[in-house]
Amino acid sequence: MAGRRRVAVAMSGGVDSSVAAALLLGRGCDVTGLSMRLWQERSNGNGDLDGLSAARLVCRHLGIPHRVVDLRQEFLREVVDYFVSEYARGRTPNPCLRCNRIIKFGLLREHARQLECDFLATGHYARIQRVGAAHRLLRAADSGKDQSYVLYALREHQLTSLLFPLGNHTKAQVRTMARARALPAADRPESQDVCFLRDNDYRRFLAERLPGAIRPGPIYDLHGRQLGEHRGLPFYTVGQREGLGISGPRPLYVKSLDLARNALIAGFAEELGRDGLIAAEMSYVSGQELPVASAVEAKIRYRARPVPARVWPLTGRRARVLFQSPLRDITPGQAVVLYRGDWLLGGGIISQAIDRVPHTGYK
Repeated sequence: MAGRRRVAVAMSGGVDSSVAAALLLGRGCDVTGLSMRLWQERSNGNGDLDGLSAARLVCRHLGIPHRVVDLRQEFLREVVDYFVSEYARGRTPNPCLRCNRIIKFGLLREHARQLECDFLATGHYARIQRVGAAHRLLRAADSGKDQSYVLYALREHQLTSLLFPLGNHTKAQVRTMARARALPAADRPESQDVCFLRDNDYRRFLAERLPGAIRPGPIYDLHGRQLGEHRGLPFYTVGQREGLGISGPRPLYVKSLDLARNALIAGFAEELGRDGLIAAEMSYVSGQELPVASAVEAKIRYRARPVPARVWPLTGRRARVLFQSPLRDITPGQAVVLYRGDWLLGGGIISQAIDRVPHTGYK
């Protein structure tokens, strides 16, 4: 990196963003810590304020300025309300995807520009590779910590002004670097799955926010026989085994949610596989759709392993993705993310699972 570049680091108060700031400072960058104040449920603790205080302590330790951007209303409208509305539609959203796209790499990046910063850096475990004049988004070197999945909506023009300093490091190395620098966040625990919940209990949260949508209803098998009663569709997700309340000689899993009938469809493990999916809101890092029947590796959840697939772009920013072998747990509301090796190509939000279409099957 030539010259002394101005970098805003998205500071959460955790170890990853703290080490990212320290590494950039060590490279001679002019670093500013930039923290978001986001909406959170009221709790007995200070919640988000604890994170802001931790970030302030780290910045003071590093000798860099610290600024706070109040995005509570934007976060409530764009992330929390979306989270609730998706569950009301019988889908299972990943709020981090929307937060990254709209809040962190949208609104926060704009605040960094207003501070005349050349780059926004985060503590994500992912890499950016420059190939000639092009920029590619890659998986992290540490496959066990790779967070590229939640970054799939980034576009190439955004990558030119983003930095991921941790992309070539393991989590263990990051902890070691934090302790070596005596960073206040060195031993801070990982953040919880859904950051705005006071107790990480999304069912309790949905029951309070969606009292009209939490209605008991029938559980059917694939032949239409009623097996039991569910407690409310928002409490279940595709592939779930626990909590069905049905005893039998073999485990049953959630196969699908039928919102029109307020019914849950259950099946045995071997009945869950589907051949593919339709995705909406497709986004490609390069800005260009993939050629018809492109061979890729696809991930349908953050922790899922990538599997061979082919992609057919459709009208209206949609795509058909067919897997080499049937796949379980294809969940509307989650993202399907497309890779070629370490190279992230793009992704979209799963709208429905499908079976193979005649004459367009996987080849």
